[in-house]
Amino acid sequence: MEPMDPKLLEILACPACKTKVVLECERLVCTNSDCRLQFIIRDGIPVMLIEEALKPPL
Repeated sequence: MEPMDPKLLEILACPACKTKVVLECERLVCTNSDCRLQFIIRDGIPVMLIEEALKPPL
């Protein structure tokens, strides 16, 4: 996995709820406890599409 640009990480937000995301285990995870969508990173580029987001486990 290519490293994530820290400046990019600072400005990214969850497209569903507009909350900050954090890098966890090679994915970006929404910090909103009601949302928690997980976004994959492909070739160093986050895929911030709600349709492709992984839902948190119940």
